[in-house]
Amino acid sequence: MKALLLAAGLGTRLKPFTDHHPKALAPVHGRSLLEWNIRNLQRFGIFDVVVNVHHFADQIVHALEHNNGFGSRFQVSDETDAVLETGGGLKKAAHFLETEEDFLVMNVDMLTNADLGQIISRHREHKVLATLAVQQRSSSRYFLFDDNMYLKGWENVQTGERKPANLESGFRQFAFSGIQVLNRSIFSKITRNGKFSLVDLYLDLCAGEKITGVDHTGDLLLDVGKPESQARAETLFANVFGDIYGRP
Repeated sequence: MKALLLAAGLGTRLKPFTDHHPKALAPVHGRSLLEWNIRNLQRFGIFDVVVNVHHFADQIVHALEHNNGFGSRFQVSDETDAVLETGGGLKKAAHFLETEEDFLVMNVDMLTNADLGQIISRHREHKVLATLAVQQRSSSRYFLFDDNMYLKGWENVQTGERKPANLESGFRQFAFSGIQVLNRSIFSKITRNGKFSLVDLYLDLCAGEKITGVDHTGDLLLDVGKPESQARAETLFANVFGDIYGRP
């Protein structure tokens, strides 16, 4: 299996570091977020990674080349001309991934002890278009699932916005973890062009396709998108993550 690491974002929440570096190279406990995620994928037998790049792309490419992919084979999906968000980034990387029956996609700034192997197994077992890792945790935005954990919609609880707008109530709220397993047939179903998010893509498709959620509530999940969360990640690595990911 291949994995796509989404690393093209501007990382504006991680300023001032991202004024001069990409968020993928933000250091945590002696290694970059990029390296931690590549090494975590290796724990589940994934040694082929595609990394999309935009912001300070040359620094990410240099880190991969200088460190021999941190032990994995790597390919770079170049978005230096224009950042495409997560959905546009997936579409741009299609030629790297469409030979795989299924592949994993995750954000490079997420750290987790989730069992990725179990999420992959669930995806293959249910033979669905997409499997989204989700949690029962506080958030301003939620995916909405039916009792069988099939995606039905999305809502922003702060603004009251719901998609689709006429969606009835009563669905279960789960926060997205930025980890998903996709079947290659998704590429033939993408109708959007340019810049768009994976959330928009899933909402485009969920009425006619099987998109399921896997609840991994209880697993550690840390979005290292702000300096304070970077500091928290240091503490977690000292006490928890280091034994899971391997210590420097």
